[in-house]
Amino acid sequence: MAAAALTMACGPTGAQKPAEPSEEKPQAFGAEYIRMVADASIPVGQSKRPPVEQRLFQSQVIDQKIEKVKQQLSGNPYLAWMFENCFPNTLETTAHYTRLPNGDDDTFVYTGDIAAMWLRDSGAQVWPYVQFCNDDPALARLIRGVILRQLKSINRDPYANAFYQDSTQVGPWQGDHTDMKPGIHERKYEIDSQCYPIRLAYHYWKTTGDTTVFSDEWLKAVDNILAVFHSQQHKASPTWGGLEGAYTFRRTTDRQFDTVGWDGKGHPVKPVGLIASAFRPSDDATVFPFLVPSNFMAVTSLRKAADILTAVNNDAHRAEQCRALADEVEQALKKYAVVEHPKYGKIYAYEVDGYGSHLLMDDANVPSLLAMPYLGDVDSSDPVYQNTRRFVLSDDNPAFFHGAAGEGIGGPHVGYDMPWHMSIIMRAFTSNDDAEITRCIEMLMATDAGTGFMHEAFHKDDATHYTRPWFAWQNTLFGELIIKLLADGKAELLNRCKK
Repeated sequence: MAAAALTMACGPTGAQKPAEPSEEKPQAFGAEYIRMVADASIPVGQSKRPPVEQRLFQSQVIDQKIEKVKQQLSGNPYLAWMFENCFPNTLETTAHYTRLPNGDDDTFVYTGDIAAMWLRDSGAQVWPYVQFCNDDPALARLIRGVILRQLKSINRDPYANAFYQDSTQVGPWQGDHTDMKPGIHERKYEIDSQCYPIRLAYHYWKTTGDTTVFSDEWLKAVDNILAVFHSQQHKASPTWGGLEGAYTFRRTTDRQFDTVGWDGKGHPVKPVGLIASAFRPSDDATVFPFLVPSNFMAVTSLRKAADILTAVNNDAHRAEQCRALADEVEQALKKYAVVEHPKYGKIYAYEVDGYGSHLLMDDANVPSLLAMPYLGDVDSSDPVYQNTRRFVLSDDNPAFFHGAAGEGIGGPHVGYDMPWHMSIIMRAFTSNDDAEITRCIEMLMATDAGTGFMHEAFHKDDATHYTRPWFAWQNTLFGELIIKLLADGKAELLNRCKK
């Protein structure tokens, strides 16, 4: 696609704005950068963004937004500092843009300190920047490149969750007992890996009006997603839609949640219309394969796909397939995902098997039960969701940890007593209570270990004990939260928050 075509789709631009991202390759980020982001001695107010000449991507529009937010947070210098450090982190340290020989866009997005691209993480990492595309055509091209690479990745292997930039690269998990191929970092099948690319492409289309991402590659990806989802309903032949053989996964490991039981096929499920997921968005294996929040996300994603297929591709057949599957899964969720809790009443289970077994908990990673309104999968006023929310944010959720440093939801990926910043961020996103939002923001400020960045997880009693100093998804998500709260008129609340 020519640069001019995208500029037209994104609206008029000033002369100072580039028509496409720079292809100059700044130095790679590694151990030295990780030491810097983890350094708690750098004073508040001293930016921890990479030097301009080292940034992978620069956007005047994003810089202007950062300055505006800092002014709005003038009464809370620490929070303003955190925002400046966190919000541009994905663009400046993980987004690798390339113009392909045919002139098209290609963007490979690291998850942070791992040089691989997760379909979920990358879709979530660039999501908050889409709102700025109409003012920055270079940014629009970069995000367009993410979508195109995601579609190509799905078509390379619709069961894989993470990929390398180099299609010939072989990684540490090539010995996994599944259909591994070069260029695939990990082949953990997760429903949300199919959903996040649709969510991003739909948002990009609705924001910019650019339909050029919905080409033959898109149609092939839709076919692969439908084939996987139908196959993983376990209702008929595993070769539905032309996919050869059923998905299985086994890994030689001492970590239970890194492999799949029942000879790699997962816990048995009754075919009731729900879609099985071998792994959670945490990359941990499911206990019961019908992962409820991911099935909710599948419903809304399939309907978004149907809207695109109808409006852009004029493809009534594929659109009807998406809508029919979404309706089927939605009806099954109503019947099988809701359980009666003796304390909270009707709540959503985290996982079910269709036979009547259910797992009552929540995990920090999104999609989660807590995050369903954030993703637009349920209405926050839904009484079953509200009951579920009270449950997952209590000691009755086995993955909820409360201590002297803070509280939040964790999971087996990191282990006991380690709440995730993501769960605190999602708690704030899904709250209408100013007191609760204040508490969340103050916890986020208090548990950054003085670094000015978000982390994966921290110890509930000692926030200086944390995992992943450089985790771009969490950083960008934190920035998205601050922008959302300011748009909601919460500037005074944010300026009152104390570390």
